[in-house]
Amino acid sequence: MRVLPPRSPHRLPRLRRRPWAVVLTAVALLASGFTAMSASGAESGCRVDYTVNGWADGYTAQIKLTNLGPALNGWRLTWTYTGEQQVTSAWNATVTQSGGSVVAVDAGWNGALATGGSADFGVQGTWRPADPAPSDFALDGVPCGGGGTPPPTTPPTTPPPTTPPAGAECGDAVVCSDFEDQTGPDPSGDWRFTAPDCQGTGTAAVDTEVAHSGGRSLRIDGRDGYCNHAFAASTADLSSVGPVMYVRMWVRHTTALPAAHVTFVSLPDSAQGGRSLRVGGQNGALQWNRESDDATLPAQSPAGVALSRPLPTGSWQCLRFAIDTTAPGMDTWLGDDQVPGLHVDGVPTQDVDQQWLTGSTPPRPTALRLGWESYGTGDDTLWFDDVAVGSAPLAC
Repeated sequence: MRVLPPRSPHRLPRLRRRPWAVVLTAVALLASGFTAMSASGAESGCRVDYTVNGWADGYTAQIKLTNLGPALNGWRLTWTYTGEQQVTSAWNATVTQSGGSVVAVDAGWNGALATGGSADFGVQGTWRPADPAPSDFALDGVPCGGGGTPPPTTPPTTPPPTTPPAGAECGDAVVCSDFEDQTGPDPSGDWRFTAPDCQGTGTAAVDTEVAHSGGRSLRIDGRDGYCNHAFAASTADLSSVGPVMYVRMWVRHTTALPAAHVTFVSLPDSAQGGRSLRVGGQNGALQWNRESDDATLPAQSPAGVALSRPLPTGSWQCLRFAIDTTAPGMDTWLGDDQVPGLHVDGVPTQDVDQQWLTGSTPPRPTALRLGWESYGTGDDTLWFDDVAVGSAPLAC
């Protein structure tokens, strides 16, 4: 992981890597998190930076090929998986696999590599039961590696701590709600029902049958139809929370995220003139959406969607966000796992966050709304519990 220049402590860290200064032949791939790996050799004229995000039974790998030899007009990179990894999709290259042998060929538009030039591409796949990183990269049949001492692996972007502050689960958070103070069937006190644009048949209620902790939670019965909004809004003013706003909630939902666009968290944003910064889903995976220009994070390309995650159904899930209000920077965690496609560090990545960063200004959320709005199709019943918003990292 590259060393960042001095910055204010609230800025979100970046996931961009620089090549290591030493040669690496093999490195263990973390079961969950990121591992950076480089292979280089003066005699081979190439270097490969292999950066992985792994989870329980899958992974994505961002691969950077740097040409250290004569200029190329077309390239072919090969490697071997020694575990049981299986590539299921790729972007910015054509990737095929036979057994453990993998071949990546340029996509045409990125085939010309000058001396010192580089091409970035990526793969997504599955693994079981082991996923060691490859160590035998070869460019056009010539090995990229040569021996040497591996650098120490670097941990991933640090998520909010997993241990809450002693005696205060929410610390000094502006919003800290387990809904145990709700006394009736309808949201009251610090929460109010709202339909921001238009109201249909969706409802918000206090549930005493299903809860993550204690005996109460917020239940949303979301209904399909373009103009069918149902939210419970916190009465707290969030306009001074920051400079990084941290949001944590436990959410349980019933129906898998649909292919169509839906929203279940809405944050009115003064940087958009009051229009919302929205969290929901599209193409079956989690996404951010900006109401003012309908930009999405990740981009709704196969490569972008592959870097997001579905929201599991039928169980409580800890969902966390970090939103930088002073510079382009966002992160999203599902449990303790960062969602790579929902990361913004200010450096555009094609088919992932390029659209999101185009013409955008740092968001300034002023309120929190939990509920459901679909844009044509998609019913869902959701529960929210143990919700917190503050200026310091929040644990699950």
